[in-house]
Amino acid sequence: MTSTRTKAPSVRQFFSRRGTLSRWHPNFEFREGQLQMAEEVESALADKRHLIVEAGTGTGKTLAYLVPAILSGKRVVVSTGTKTLQEQLFYKDVPFLQQHFENPLAVCYMKGRSNYVCRQKLYDAEREPVLAGLEEVTDFRIIREWEKTTGTGDRAEITDLPEGSTAWAKLDARRELCSGQRCPQFDRCFITLMRQRAAECDIIIVNHHLFFADLGVRDEDFGGVIPDYAAVVFDEAHEIEDVAGQYFGVSISNHQIEDLRKDIAAVARRKSLGSTELDHVLERLEECSRAFFALFDTFEGRNAFGQRERFLEKHEDQYRELLGVLELVWSHLELIKDSLDEVLPLGRRTRELAEALSFWVETGNRSYVYWTERRGRGCYLQATPIDVSSILSTRLFDSISTVILTSATLAVAGTFEYVERRLGLRNARGLIVPGQFDYANQTLLFVPQQLPDPRQPSFTEMAADEIAAILSHSRGRAFVLFTSYQQMQAVHDRVAARIEYPTLLQRTAPRSVLLDRFRSTPNSVLFATSSFWQGVDVPGEQLSCVIIDKLPFAVPSDPVVDARIRAIRDDGGNPFYDYQLPQAAIALKQGFGRLIRSRTDRGVLVLLDNRITKQRYGQVFFDSLPDYRFTTDRAEVEKFFDV
Repeated sequence: MTSTRTKAPSVRQFFSRRGTLSRWHPNFEFREGQLQMAEEVESALADKRHLIVEAGTGTGKTLAYLVPAILSGKRVVVSTGTKTLQEQLFYKDVPFLQQHFENPLAVCYMKGRSNYVCRQKLYDAEREPVLAGLEEVTDFRIIREWEKTTGTGDRAEITDLPEGSTAWAKLDARRELCSGQRCPQFDRCFITLMRQRAAECDIIIVNHHLFFADLGVRDEDFGGVIPDYAAVVFDEAHEIEDVAGQYFGVSISNHQIEDLRKDIAAVARRKSLGSTELDHVLERLEECSRAFFALFDTFEGRNAFGQRERFLEKHEDQYRELLGVLELVWSHLELIKDSLDEVLPLGRRTRELAEALSFWVETGNRSYVYWTERRGRGCYLQATPIDVSSILSTRLFDSISTVILTSATLAVAGTFEYVERRLGLRNARGLIVPGQFDYANQTLLFVPQQLPDPRQPSFTEMAADEIAAILSHSRGRAFVLFTSYQQMQAVHDRVAARIEYPTLLQRTAPRSVLLDRFRSTPNSVLFATSSFWQGVDVPGEQLSCVIIDKLPFAVPSDPVVDARIRAIRDDGGNPFYDYQLPQAAIALKQGFGRLIRSRTDRGVLVLLDNRITKQRYGQVFFDSLPDYRFTTDRAEVEKFFDV
């Protein structure tokens, strides 16, 4: 591992009023909070301590953790909430720093395997019939020409490949078909090259999904891809609990089994391994899978699975048949694995699916919540840890000397107690850096008082009236954010015909397309739900109003939320104050955070849920939000926009 040396020996010399950064950056603005955060990160890395930092919008938190990480001389993993932020760090922030450091910065990024092309699959596709239709053939040619020149194999480099390319899905480097060191292209493999680059770097930029996928398999034979590291920085750390729950849980779906069946059939066909017996086994696998997954709810959504004994009593034959045929498939693959490297990953997948199925149906581990989900034709059986705190305490915080958590939304009513308890973080230093904007003058928070409780049937119609009136004052230029798709659709249908401004609706186009249209369409209004509550940046007048329909409490009927509520209650806690309320406070901060992104932004935040002013718990929300100017009078909104 290399060690980066620089002329700036400490972060204070870097971030101070007349420090290194002031000489580098043409628009440098000294920020006390940025310096304070950088010094805390520097100390945490030096002292091998954990740190949690809420850094308000405008702090400059990216440089506040990147610079001390670089100066530490340690290998530090930086984990981001999204691939977009990951790429921003690598392609924007790191090059900016590199201009001013004497020695090359040893920095790389790593993504999940599906982001990289598999060279062996690509070469096989030239000789074997894996492509279907003109679109896949066209996409294949684009990928094949690009592969000849790329140094990373990262799909993000191909600007003219459609987002939903089915050809890419047949050519990517996912683990499901990887034969590892036995692959002819192993030395040239983009995953191998990615690992080699990472092994030579001090700063490795990943995303939360890759980090926890890696953490979950580091002890296995086909273990993690991230090299050993001394510290990790989580940016957008408020997402950790949910992401960790995914990767320390168990999941099996009809799509996984169908993909396995197709992959085995394709390899057998291409390599002349087919037989009447194998064909029959694969047919049985398809039949048994269809029969088994048909046993679960057929309507869209998530449902708890709590009657295990009754399910087994009634449907044990279908379950045993599917498990038995998976074991039979594995036996067939074992017989031929020594003659063909491509069979190894197929056998591994078959065994893993059988183990997941057995765990989900039979285990009944009380520390997990078991649930099903229907999405289109997919049926997903999930087992999620009810409480990830003990897992993270052992696998993360006790195993890594320095873990730094940062986000604009981690504190609830001025403390980190909620996040620390949910994540199992003990004895960490804490720092709250206020946002750098003049919220009292830049922002008005409006809570109308005449609307009914959002749970009342009359709320939708009256909320639509209020939204239409507000949009007339803001002249569009708004996000209208909802806690459910049903409410979003109902209000949109009522408002769209009554306003003169262009409207955009989530689910009518991909998220990135909707954002581009919003940015480029004057006075537009976007109606959306949870995926637009965070990670969206629209500075300037184009977004001058954010309207939220109600306080974003998690749906208590959701299987995971319900299990966590019951677990807290069983332990003698108060689920509302210990879990539901602080979670909603953080979510509301995220939604409101879309509005003010620079010192010149102005706008109105609207919360249509007046429980925040009428219920005692509303003070927790106010204590968690920045110091907005507040009103319950719509005339103040009109006056604000007329300035």
